[in-house]
Amino acid sequence: MTGHQHSGMGADGWFLGALAVLLLAGGVLAYLGAVRRLRRRNIRWPLARTAGWMAGSVVAAVAVAGPLVAPAATDFVAHMTAHLLLGMLAPLLLVPAAPVTLLLRVLPVAHARRVSALLRSWPVRAGSSPAGAAVLNVGGLWLFYTSVLYPLSSASSVLHVLVQVHFLVAGYLLVAALIGPDPQPHRPAFRVRAAVLVLSVAGHDILAKYLYAHPPVGVPSGQGAAGALLMYYGGGALEILLMVLLCHRWYVAGASHVAGDRSGRVHRWGHRAYPGATPRMDRGGYGRRGMTGHL
Repeated sequence: MTGHQHSGMGADGWFLGALAVLLLAGGVLAYLGAVRRLRRRNIRWPLARTAGWMAGSVVAAVAVAGPLVAPAATDFVAHMTAHLLLGMLAPLLLVPAAPVTLLLRVLPVAHARRVSALLRSWPVRAGSSPAGAAVLNVGGLWLFYTSVLYPLSSASSVLHVLVQVHFLVAGYLLVAALIGPDPQPHRPAFRVRAAVLVLSVAGHDILAKYLYAHPPVGVPSGQGAAGALLMYYGGGALEILLMVLLCHRWYVAGASHVAGDRSGRVHRWGHRAYPGATPRMDRGGYGRRGMTGHL
């Protein structure tokens, strides 16, 4: 079978790619504008977070409108490279930038409370939970690469863009659910997040092995094998990085817990008590004042 041609490489495809870049650039400008507003109020925002947001936006822009776009139309390896950039590397850079925290800090209190209410709504909570995000991410990959969606996306620029949006959003939600610094409602314990990560890695790696033997429709076997190897080893490297980041947050949270114990909080019969303490952000607590009370 020959490589499939991507209709998205026509005028519509380039227009949608340019639009995506403009949206990403708008996100960068909005982020920088919010940081500037904080500085005017003498509130410091970590430079590393700003740099991460900018770097993640650049990576996403390269994936949707960079030099990989044209070869990805006929080369499965180029397509898989774009997928890794958009669905895995970009979220690993964007999530630590804490855009939700930044937004809540610059919004007026009334607007911030509305955003907090939206984030506590059940659709958002379901999609942003570790299990829900894993289903959207890994399940979406299985559905896309093992069904007619992959060849259909080659014939429709609109579907192609929707798939790219899904890759980025699903990847972002999963990374945010596992290691995100932004507050989340009812965030599960680290052991639960670790279990979800292990299952997600297994699902991703099994899919790569499946594609090695059964390439998507329209992909030559040689390209399919090379793309699957890139998915397995390239994705594996990014998955290891995500594991390290999760373990680091787990360690820091444990160290903070121990430090709190040694600071004089109440201990009786081996149990810890924290009179008057607000719920820790890492567990997703909002406290009496809602999410904005922790920012």
